Amino acid sequence: MEQQSKDPLHGKRLDAILEELVDYYNGFEELGKQINIKCFTDNPSINSSLKFLRKTDWARAKVESLYLYVLRQKKKAEAKNKK
Repeated sequence: MEQQSKDPLHGKRLDAILEELVDYYNGFEELGKQINIKCFTDNPSINSSLKFLRKTDWARAKVESLYLYVLRQKKKAEAKNKK
């Protein structure tokens, strides 16, 4: 039997992560406030941001970290709504 990875980033594509963050923060303006990276604050688009993030490890790490935070927030909200 195959073991499932416990890493929430496992199998998650960078474009899907970025789109989910943009959606969660209702656009690049709010996302840019969370992570002050020029590709989010100066004429942002998914494609230009992906190009930058694929080349820049520190920026990608920040995006992945924020994504993990958002996942935890969503999980807390779900648990709260079930009560």
